[in-house]
Amino acid sequence: MVDFLLVGSGLFNAVFAHEAAKRGKTCRVVEVRDHIGGNCYTQEVEGIQTHMYGAHIFRTSRKDIWDYMRGFAEFNHFINAPIANYRGEIYNLPFNMNTFSKMWNISTPEDAKTIIARQSSDIRGEARNLEEHAIQCVGRDIYEKLIREYTEKQWGRPCAELPASIIRRLPIRFTYDNNYFNDPYQGIPVGGYTRIIEQMFSDCEITVCENFLNDTKKHRKTAHRVIYTGAIDAYFNYKLGPLEYRSLRFEHVVMDTGNYQGVAVMNFTGLDVPYTRIIEHKHFEFGNQPKTVISREYSCEWSIGIEPYYPINNEKNEQRYRAYAELVDNEEGVSFCGRLGTYKYTDMQDTVINALEFAKKEFK
Repeated sequence: MVDFLLVGSGLFNAVFAHEAAKRGKTCRVVEVRDHIGGNCYTQEVEGIQTHMYGAHIFRTSRKDIWDYMRGFAEFNHFINAPIANYRGEIYNLPFNMNTFSKMWNISTPEDAKTIIARQSSDIRGEARNLEEHAIQCVGRDIYEKLIREYTEKQWGRPCAELPASIIRRLPIRFTYDNNYFNDPYQGIPVGGYTRIIEQMFSDCEITVCENFLNDTKKHRKTAHRVIYTGAIDAYFNYKLGPLEYRSLRFEHVVMDTGNYQGVAVMNFTGLDVPYTRIIEHKHFEFGNQPKTVISREYSCEWSIGIEPYYPINNEKNEQRYRAYAELVDNEEGVSFCGRLGTYKYTDMQDTVINALEFAKKEFK
């Protein structure tokens, strides 16, 4: 019998496994997919580290977290500066003076602020939804070209029905700065994320292609404690009804060209294009291979049996999640962690921080 059964082999459990091993604890990993690494899994294709579940750029404002991750791999100096493509018109992201200048043929922050104020003057008070918040922040022109259709394509719902919190995390700047993130530490691990995950799990017994939920009693008998990072509603067999998620579908294509789109991430903001973005993976590591690998990313509605990616944290789902969270207290010896276990959207640096804090409490 091991000390911990780790359900899921993503970043949270990988960090926890490494911390447990440092303290002499034993872990076994059960993974439903045919590989470890969760959504940050990378695979080499044509000599290019391919992010198989979408772009993963590690960034943090905490030097201790940056140094922790660099203990497993060398990180390059990749800076995320995505492009928005609206029916062939190209704009810089995040929203900044380059975006405003191209949209309105202006050159100063004051010009941009004046236009935004004029275009949002009919919305007063606190924004009630994503649409109102977006218009207040960047005006109606940018909302219509770069936000509305893209967001509805991504979430499958009108912007007026989505909470403003979804877009509040997007940076808006009145400087000519295309760096998407404000964090001082940013980069991509040289050689991909899978190499990091393998090191973190190096002391663990790992079983892939096995669903913990098919026989929870059998699996729980193999360990003193369970760290569960799957979907919380699936664990309870959806007895209170399923939570809502958005899912993704990826189309990976090898292209017989050295440079397909000139940037790692290009968002397609119009409904005329069915996918939300194209990732060209070689640009993450400044590659010069003769071929390139692109991934078209499609957002789709989730249903039971499909991989959940993004929790839809509206009032209805939050209420249902709280009801599930009350059931957790009766699951002695099981901790619910990670994005799906806590029904929260978390970036990689948040996941690492959460896992380290959880381990610290566990081993105090």
